[in-house]
Amino acid sequence: MTVFDYNAGAGLYPCKTINRRGSLVYKRFDSVAEALRFAIEDMPASLLRGSVLEVEEARFDGLQMRKLYEADAYPLTRRP
Repeated sequence: MTVFDYNAGAGLYPCKTINRRGSLVYKRFDSVAEALRFAIEDMPASLLRGSVLEVEEARFDGLQMRKLYEADAYPLTRRP
């Protein structure tokens, strides 16, 4: 079993859409947990599908981000 480090720094690349309003661009986070919280709880759900989370050398798509967020090991309190 691999242990995932939710404390590692992470970069989030939101989905690029043609008709996107607002200014969601690359954002750097001090921890993966904070990046996941932003992606799942604050970003419009429609952007998650094409977004990419980069942690060290690894990249995670929207489905993988959701799984990491829903994992029992996720260290932050989730919003209802």
